[in-house]
Amino acid sequence: MAYKLSAKAKAAKKKRDLKAAKTDDRRKKKAENQRKRRAAKKNGKDIRGLDYDHKTKRFTSIKNNRGNRGKGTKKEK
Repeated sequence: MAYKLSAKAKAAKKKRDLKAAKTDDRRKKKAENQRKRRAAKKNGKDIRGLDYDHKTKRFTSIKNNRGNRGKGTKKEK
């Protein structure tokens, strides 16, 4: 669902999001995620609807992973 932002605010958000996505930590996690997904597909695993969870080191549902397993993400470290 898209945010209803002014053009100025949208540009600022785009800049912030890109900066966050290009941090070393995010790049490492993205690369790890790609490696894990490719390996899982190669091994014949069905990973549709799953995200790799860097905390639990396994594939979990998108809902659980992005929602911090029901605890929310505000206090997440």
